[in-house]
Amino acid sequence: MPPPPSSARALAELGDEIVACRRCPRLVAWREQVAREKRRAYADEEYWGRPVPGFGDPAAALLIVGLAPGAHGANRTGRMFTGDRSGDVLYASLYRCGLADRPTSTARDDGLTLTGAWITAPVRCAPPANRPTTEERDACAPFLTRELGLVPWRAVLALGAFGWDAVVRHVGVEGPRPRFGHGARATLADGRPLVGSYHVSQQNTFTGRLTPDMLDDVVRDAMRAAGLRPRRRRAAGR
Repeated sequence: MPPPPSSARALAELGDEIVACRRCPRLVAWREQVAREKRRAYADEEYWGRPVPGFGDPAAALLIVGLAPGAHGANRTGRMFTGDRSGDVLYASLYRCGLADRPTSTARDDGLTLTGAWITAPVRCAPPANRPTTEERDACAPFLTRELGLVPWRAVLALGAFGWDAVVRHVGVEGPRPRFGHGARATLADGRPLVGSYHVSQQNTFTGRLTPDMLDDVVRDAMRAAGLRPRRRRAAGR
């Protein structure tokens, strides 16, 4: 079902506000420095070098929440989890599970579309060492709050403890604060489910802490929690 035109328009307007944001001096300086100096492999490319808005299906039932843009991934391409190894792992899984129409995400104009999922982050600028400060997180919080009200999500998949804590902080929970873990489940204050996954960072995927099968399993679990039907897993050898 397509989103109401007003909702899709509001998300687009929110995206424009996010891209224009310069609230955090340290993050502005870092993202622009990275965009100027570049990585050697991307020396001939023009970096995005700005805050990164959410991406996906405005009518999404599943909200996927990460941490922040990667310095040479989303900070280069301008789209969440696009252009780096973390994105390679995530979008391959979303494709296998039936949320993406292709297994790779390389650029904002590569034609990739998501169905049923919206990807966002609590912090919209690439932070030094992937470590935003509490003040930077809080300065970005109003963007996520508005996004949570515009996307008609029925469940959240949090990639990492930072995203998990952000959703708990924004939506609230009944009872004790739930602990993050891979495959963890919690019920938010509004009754909607929260599912946790280890982050798709190279630190996790290169060490085997998070494998493709582990990620697929938790994506499928989150899809079912959102009322979505995952694509059937292919048999080995096919």
